[in-house]
Amino acid sequence: MSTNGHSKQVLLEIKGLKMYFPIFRGILQRKVADVKAVDGLDFQENQGETLGLVGESGCGKSTTGRAILQLYRPTAGVVHFQGTNLTTVKGEDLRRMRRQMQMIFQDPYASLNPRMTVGSIISEPLEVHNIGTRPERLERVRELLRVVGLNPYFINRYPHEFSGGQRQRIGVARALAVNPSFIVCDEPISALDVSIQAQIINLLEDLQEQFGLTYLFIAHDLSVVRHISDRIAVMYLGKIVELADRDELYQNPMHPYAQALLSAVPIPDPVVEEKRKRIILEGDVPTPVNPPKGCHFCTRCPKVMEICHDNEPEFRDYGAGHFVACWLYQK
Repeated sequence: MSTNGHSKQVLLEIKGLKMYFPIFRGILQRKVADVKAVDGLDFQENQGETLGLVGESGCGKSTTGRAILQLYRPTAGVVHFQGTNLTTVKGEDLRRMRRQMQMIFQDPYASLNPRMTVGSIISEPLEVHNIGTRPERLERVRELLRVVGLNPYFINRYPHEFSGGQRQRIGVARALAVNPSFIVCDEPISALDVSIQAQIINLLEDLQEQFGLTYLFIAHDLSVVRHISDRIAVMYLGKIVELADRDELYQNPMHPYAQALLSAVPIPDPVVEEKRKRIILEGDVPTPVNPPKGCHFCTRCPKVMEICHDNEPEFRDYGAGHFVACWLYQK
């Protein structure tokens, strides 16, 4: 976890972020509906901190990361990065901004081009942004391989010659190539063995310390997120339902969905574990094409009330930066 995560200098500010994907039908390809992958997000992230974004598969976590980086152009909302609204930036200006923002992808097998050598993969961002001469790029690639714990002589090898953990280190080196200040880590360890996961997490923490990086760390493993994050946002069906300081969220989850998620995390103490009550959620996650009216969680919530079905709760701060969107506290 970063030590400078609370310098309070805002790097990223998201307001009303929406990302809808249209659904077309028929010969004339008429638009019939939208997949509401991200449905109105508001949060900010400070320089040097790690914000963990958690939730079950399909809730819109990865889409949020890509919409922030403008890999997807948001349907609505603003993304302020270092004071610039990225949603209005285009072409060459956006390309220049991209030097500050990079991404580490989930699948180390799919995210590296099998026909390119490791040297070419890592130096590609340097070429795209016209950084350095050819010998300088070569030296930079060797230096990056050393930084991520790989042998600099691997420069002419191909991705298939490496294990999953080594490939993810190559992905990390590629993300670092242009000296970014902000990195979206899109479930960077979920495809790796448990023994390797800790190594990659430790590497990310060391790099953050060394280069003053800011991470948006997307994951569904709550114990990993607790280890690396300063603050944690819990996402459900396109919306953030709770956002709080790491320890505050684990000790005092307020939203019923966050409570259910945390009840499933095992505790390495048999006495405490035996006394704990698992919260089992009924039913399936509704479709993002037609989310429930009111609170999105109302169809599965064990504490649901009449108002939850009709009105959407406000995402409100209940002190010390603990934000929750729930009618239980807004009555």
